[in-house]
Amino acid sequence: MFRRVLIANRGEIALRIIRSLRELGVESVVIHGREDRLSLPVRLADEGYFIPRDDPLATYLDIEAIVSAAKEVGADAVHPGYGFLSENPTFAKRLSEEGITFIGPSEECLRLLGDKIAARKSMSEAGIPIARGTEKPVSDYQEALGVATEIGFPIMIKAASGGGGIGMQVVQDETEFESALRLCQGRAESAFGDGRVFIEEYVSPAEHVEFQVIADG
Repeated sequence: MFRRVLIANRGEIALRIIRSLRELGVESVVIHGREDRLSLPVRLADEGYFIPRDDPLATYLDIEAIVSAAKEVGADAVHPGYGFLSENPTFAKRLSEEGITFIGPSEECLRLLGDKIAARKSMSEAGIPIARGTEKPVSDYQEALGVATEIGFPIMIKAASGGGGIGMQVVQDETEFESALRLCQGRAESAFGDGRVFIEEYVSPAEHVEFQVIADG
């Protein structure tokens, strides 16, 4: 059992983690920026750790600052919640190098599945059907438009990292494409610190089927 856990998230997510840790008798430390200094999670946690940044979200994306905070407060583990650095393999690796537990998948799993482009490649190599799309990130507008045209509108632009539908948008035709591409890149960079996006065919109608895999290690 951990003695002290640093929470690298904010808002409702951080609040849920704090409550769970309290039920387990584990101390909680929550990082925060200037805008969150009076937030409920900061007030309810056993300790708050201030990481000042001009961009309110940058506090939760600065890997080295968070690793340093975990070491300074004597945290046994870091809980990333979801979003931000929760699917970042570099973050998991840095914590491991410092002897701090990352509460989440291993670095290897994150590299394989936390990156949707790599995940698509792995699924394809395993013989699992996937929607048509790019095998690498797209950034140049003309190149990306050529790919989208080849696949056929409507298409989806998706962030390579993160989740929760952030950095994802349906594009109905060419007139919407450039603005949607820039918007998704910006949102992905802001939310996950990774502005890479890729293009995938838009499947409709479709049924969402999801299953969770839980494992120790």
